[in-house]
Amino acid sequence: MKRSLAAVTALLLVLSGCSSDGDSEDSGPISLSLAAWSLATTPEFQKLADGFKAAHPDIAVEVKEYDAKNYDTQMIADLAAGKAPDIYVQKNLKNFYTYQNGKQLLDVSDVAAKLSSDLGGLSGYQVDGKTWAIPYRADSWVLYYNKALFDKAGVKHPDGSWTWAEYAATAKELTTKLKAKSDKALGTYQHTWQSTSQGPALAQTAGASLDSGNFGFLKPYYETALDLQAAGAQVGLGDATTNSLTYQAQFGKQSTGMMIMGSWYIATLLSQQAKGDADTFDWGLAPMPQQTKATTGTSATPVTFGDPTGLGINPKISERKIQAAKDFLAYAASPEAAKALAGIGVTPADTASAVDTIFALKGVPTDELSKFTFTAHDTKPENPVSQYTAPLQNILNDLHTAVLSGSKPIDAAITEAQDRAKNEVLK
Repeated sequence: MKRSLAAVTALLLVLSGCSSDGDSEDSGPISLSLAAWSLATTPEFQKLADGFKAAHPDIAVEVKEYDAKNYDTQMIADLAAGKAPDIYVQKNLKNFYTYQNGKQLLDVSDVAAKLSSDLGGLSGYQVDGKTWAIPYRADSWVLYYNKALFDKAGVKHPDGSWTWAEYAATAKELTTKLKAKSDKALGTYQHTWQSTSQGPALAQTAGASLDSGNFGFLKPYYETALDLQAAGAQVGLGDATTNSLTYQAQFGKQSTGMMIMGSWYIATLLSQQAKGDADTFDWGLAPMPQQTKATTGTSATPVTFGDPTGLGINPKISERKIQAAKDFLAYAASPEAAKALAGIGVTPADTASAVDTIFALKGVPTDELSKFTFTAHDTKPENPVSQYTAPLQNILNDLHTAVLSGSKPIDAAITEAQDRAKNEVLK
């Protein structure tokens, strides 16, 4: 029987006497272990390990792969069992409070003090005047679109000023016109994650807050998603989960004309195209659709969302490895690492050092809208750091499934989520 995340977390908090695996010798070469996931499609971890090794030839870095979907559950269990790597990834901010409050992160304020204050996402890891993780990546969600499919259908490309209503109308138009050309691709693909609807809703709605326990701000975004499913312009949640659809294949194999996804997908798409796992086609980036025209277009800064991705140090690491681990974090946030990550299409936390490298890559679109999209955005956190964030997001994930599967009307699902938030979390 699987343990719940809450149960594993509770266990983690009491097993403070466990030590991490790895080198126990007092001498000899230092070897660091680094958590990772989906190594076949996520090359950033090995890129960081190789770059650090080149600069520190006397320190080995072993990459330990976890299941991407169950990363936090597995990591919390490994921390509790004393089997966690020396350095582990804060995949997003959802569970950062759990790790930090559970004393499962080493204070790395000394590393942060030497970094630029402009490093994207650094503030998200600061609690009580101390820094507990260092960001190496700072993604924002954007709209990917297949220029070839737009041209085949005779549909105008995004211009950077779309509202959600215009996005939905274009998705329907694309679907209809592609079908007329005997092309089975749908207009858009919104993946099964709650992020695709809830992320933009939280970021773009004035006054929206998870901790308030009021989730009415989600309604218009779910109305759009349901409308697209009903029109056949978007794969239904049931079909997507039953058929185990991946967003990489949906866009990479040209089964969709558009897709809302994080900027990390640039690296994945380039890698898969190079290997032949994705088709080669002309594509572009456009800003996330907005609520109103007043906040869109290249004369304004589009509002989107995204969490930083950071690196923390297991506090049970052996004393002789602490400085090496801190050096690894410092390297991961450095301009050198930013350029290396950008060289494979990853959006580093030090974005300023990466722009030229990103757009010099073969296959990356160089049109003005794509460049604007990558560089200009007001990115709000998907998971504002709070003791309530993880349990509230779990409740909202249930809402997401209930609404998009059709098992509950939007209003009923929101009311139920609000009641649960009040009685289970915010009491």
